[in-house]
Amino acid sequence: MALFRQRPKPKPMEAAHELISWKDWFEAYGPKLLLCARQWTRSLADAEDVVQEAFVRYWRLQRQLPGDPQALLITSVRRAALDLARREMRRANREEKADGGLEERNDFFEPQPGDAAERRREIEAAMQHLPAEQREVLVLKIWQELTFEQIAGALDISPNTAASRYRYALTALRKELTPLYHG
Repeated sequence: MALFRQRPKPKPMEAAHELISWKDWFEAYGPKLLLCARQWTRSLADAEDVVQEAFVRYWRLQRQLPGDPQALLITSVRRAALDLARREMRRANREEKADGGLEERNDFFEPQPGDAAERRREIEAAMQHLPAEQREVLVLKIWQELTFEQIAGALDISPNTAASRYRYALTALRKELTPLYHG
């Protein structure tokens, strides 16, 4: 009697290797990567550039590497955002010497009509008050659906640190957003 082992179900991003085209893959995972990039960039346009740069690098050079593709892509997006930030800082310094200005910060989320727009603004404002370390862990956990271990790998921190930053972020958001609905 032959024993058959069941193959483990692939994680969503691991299934990326099985997709036929890069366009299908990007359509499926691009929005999550964009939201993640938004945490490390000044504008939506910058976030889109960062995601595109990271995705092209991944697709051409790194998709055959072992390991979790999602963590690899998050790391790539973060590095591209940090590189962009360094370039922007150098540019800003040059412009400041020439009396130039900086672009205003755009919204994190897509604009929504009606009450959803107001709630979105409240959440964005609350998220802006979080320290950057807590905000990035929150986004990776909720919108990227990463585990604390994956977050730890992407941010080069321990899983316990990732978990505590997540808890602190949720506590801070709860404190700031709860009074709005108890009045």
